[in-house]
Amino acid sequence: MVSPKTTLIQAAWAASRKKDSYLRAQFLRLKSRRGPMNAIVAVAASMLTAAYHILRDGVPYRELTATYFDSRDRTKLARRLIRRLSDLGVQVQILNAA
Repeated sequence: MVSPKTTLIQAAWAASRKKDSYLRAQFLRLKSRRGPMNAIVAVAASMLTAAYHILRDGVPYRELTATYFDSRDRTKLARRLIRRLSDLGVQVQILNAA
């Protein structure tokens, strides 16, 4: 018999491969810091949390977009990217778009 955790992890691997999805964006974001195995467990936990809220509240699933993490805090994203470029030895000058 396959455990529920194993099934959930397999579903998380499948979800992490779907293009332009929130769960893929979450996996890729976490994979760089935690590694792929811990990132997939976090994705599985997010799926389980979403299923719980869907069943508890009786609401349909609402997919957040793949750009959710980018649009959540644009200044934080800009600082992180500038820091990453400076770590690579590139000097950056910031100009606001018109």
